[in-house]
Amino acid sequence: MKNPELNAWCDYSHVDVPHAESGPLSGLTLAVKDIFQVTGYPNGWGQPTRLAEAEPDTETQSVVQAMLDAGISIAGKSQCEELCFSLTGINQHYGAPVNAAAPDRVTGGSSSGSVSLISAGIVDVATGSDTGGSVRAPASYCGLIGLRTTHGRISLDRTMPLAPSFDCFGWFAKDAETYRAVGKIVMQADDDSTPLRRLLGCPDLDALLLGDDEYLAYAKACEQIEKHFDDEREFVSLPFDINEAYWAFRKCQSFEAWQALGDWISTRKPDLGPGIKERFEFGQSLSQQDFDEASGVRLDVRMKLEEMIGSDGLLILPTVPSCAPLKSEDQDTLQAFREQALMLLCLSGNSGLPQITLPLAEVYGAPMGVSLIGPRGSDQRLIDIAVGMLG
Repeated sequence: MKNPELNAWCDYSHVDVPHAESGPLSGLTLAVKDIFQVTGYPNGWGQPTRLAEAEPDTETQSVVQAMLDAGISIAGKSQCEELCFSLTGINQHYGAPVNAAAPDRVTGGSSSGSVSLISAGIVDVATGSDTGGSVRAPASYCGLIGLRTTHGRISLDRTMPLAPSFDCFGWFAKDAETYRAVGKIVMQADDDSTPLRRLLGCPDLDALLLGDDEYLAYAKACEQIEKHFDDEREFVSLPFDINEAYWAFRKCQSFEAWQALGDWISTRKPDLGPGIKERFEFGQSLSQQDFDEASGVRLDVRMKLEEMIGSDGLLILPTVPSCAPLKSEDQDTLQAFREQALMLLCLSGNSGLPQITLPLAEVYGAPMGVSLIGPRGSDQRLIDIAVGMLG
């Protein structure tokens, strides 16, 4: 097994997957999160019971195939959290990959192996997925760019579903230019070219930072962002209740997760890790009426957030409340951090708007991301902003 010290690869035999000899991604190496089908590899979903029944796939997920057609080569499949229903990066069956940017802290998940490999410089590109925050949180924790794409913009065929109305394709890369090069392969140019120049700040969201040290680091990063724009932030109040938005997200995501995987869980009875078991049980307990009511709140959040951002706005917010939690934290502490993080992460999930996290802050010697949420379909413009700031 390659790089065993990172605990980031799935322990699969290497398969030579055909790829183009030339193209815009030629010479780059790719790790594929273990929820995307790749010809010749099993698709294990971070779960041993699933892996035991998974035959090698005979087709490759279409976006991964587009990257292969652009010249990238697959180095292997990367670990993920169990059924992708966690944010810490600790899989009870396979352990925790290493965060090279802060080795005593978690990588975040569920795209834990992918972000570990990029932070350690082992591969050039790694795929991820983001349902609740599984690209944005690990990118923040490991000091990387992470984009949650506009929902539905990139295909998720031949991919393990978790909560389809939230699930998004994502990726990590060694630098901003490589990130943009991948973006040009996995999605078309933005339909709208309106410059994103109106900066918005929201004290209601900034207050979700854990403490003064985090706020000072975040404020310094916001000043750095403002230098790239003509105007300073306009501070606005959040036009909805953040707790209601959080619970709408939790209920919709959990309900959908049980609809997607509940039959498999009920039939196979896998040994699910702490937190993950309870999240699926919560989804099982919800009724269609619960889901419909939460969906109404979610729609209200989407409409109000879209109205606030408009066609040219950028909402600046902390990606998560602090840097990555320490690996030594107990389960209760990790769960409390997860809940506060989801209050920030749920805005993009509820609305379907794109959000990019940038490695602009540091606290306690570890990275902390700062995010921009843009208008629907502004993904390429958000990446261009990242390149302009990070080079």
